[in-house]
Amino acid sequence: MLPPMKRSGVDGSRPTILKLSTFLASVLVLSATISPPLAAEESVGEKIKKIFSTPTPTPTPHKRKKSTTAKKESPSPTSSPKKKSVSPSPSASPSSKAKKKSSPKPEPSETPPPPPTPTPSLSSTPEKGKRGAPNATLSPEAITGFENYPPKVQQLLNSALELTTRNLDYKYGSADPGNGGMDCSGFVYFVLKQNGVEGVPRDSSEQYIWVRRAGKFEPVVSRKEDSFEFDNLKPGDLLFWTGTYAIQRDPPITHAMIYLGREKKTGTRVMVGASDGRTYQSQQRFGVSVFDFKMPRADKDEAEDGKVYPRFVGYAHIPGLRD
Repeated sequence: MLPPMKRSGVDGSRPTILKLSTFLASVLVLSATISPPLAAEESVGEKIKKIFSTPTPTPTPHKRKKSTTAKKESPSPTSSPKKKSVSPSPSASPSSKAKKKSSPKPEPSETPPPPPTPTPSLSSTPEKGKRGAPNATLSPEAITGFENYPPKVQQLLNSALELTTRNLDYKYGSADPGNGGMDCSGFVYFVLKQNGVEGVPRDSSEQYIWVRRAGKFEPVVSRKEDSFEFDNLKPGDLLFWTGTYAIQRDPPITHAMIYLGREKKTGTRVMVGASDGRTYQSQQRFGVSVFDFKMPRADKDEAEDGKVYPRFVGYAHIPGLRD
C-alpha cells in the first residue's frame, strides 16, 4: 500500500495527484522496458519451438533408420523362409527315404529274377548239363597198341583227339571248329581233309556211298559186339548208323564216327566224333568227344509206333589211308 499522503496545501489534493501521475509514469516506463524483453522472450520461444519443430524431422530419419533396419530384418525373414524352403528339401529327403524304402521292395523283386537268370543259363548249360560230364578225351597212350598203328592212322587219330580238347559243342550243319561246334559228318569231313584224304564228301550218307563204291565197306547184320563181322574192324575206320534221327534220305545213313580201338583201362571199344547225346562211361555227351562204341539194344533197332531207333549198319576203311 502507498503511504498516506500528507496534505501540504489548503486542501492537500494536488500533491497526491502529482505523486500518482509520477507513479503511473514510472509504471508505464517500467512496462515499456519490460514489454520488449517479453516480446524477445516470445521470439526466443518461437525459435525454441522452431528448433523443437526441426528435431522432429530428426526422429523421422531415426524412423527411416529403423525402417532400413526393418528392411534389413525383412531380408533376414526372407532368408529364413529360404531356410524353410531348404527345410522342404529335407522333406524331399524323407521322400527319397521313401524311395529308398520303395527300393528295398524292388530288391526282393530283384532277388527272384536271379533264379530265372540261372534258368536261362541252365537252358544253355542243360546242353552241357545233359552231358553229365565235360567232353571226354583220351591220350594216345590210353589206347591199346596205339604205338603200333600205321603212321598215317596215328596222325589222323591224333588230330581227331586234339579236337576233343577244345570243348566244342554239337552244331548241326557245321564242319568247322571255328564255329564252336560241328556235327558228326562235319567232324569226319574236317579230320579227313586235314590229313590229306581226297574226295571226302560232306554228308554222312554220301560218305557211306563213297566208301561203298571204293569197296572198303564191311556190313554188320549181327547185334552182338563179339560177332565175327567185326574181325576186320581196324583203328581209323569209319562207323555208320541209320535211324539216329528221322530224315528222308537214300540211303538213310544218319550218323558217322571214327573208330579209335580199345581203351587200355576198360578194354572197351571207343570212338571219336561229334554226337548229340551218345555216352562215354555211361554219361551222355553233347559235342566233340570220345564215346563208347556199343551196339544198340536188339529190341530198339526197329521202328515202332512211328518212332525211329538207331541201328548200326557197318564200318569201312578210309580209302588211301593204309595204302
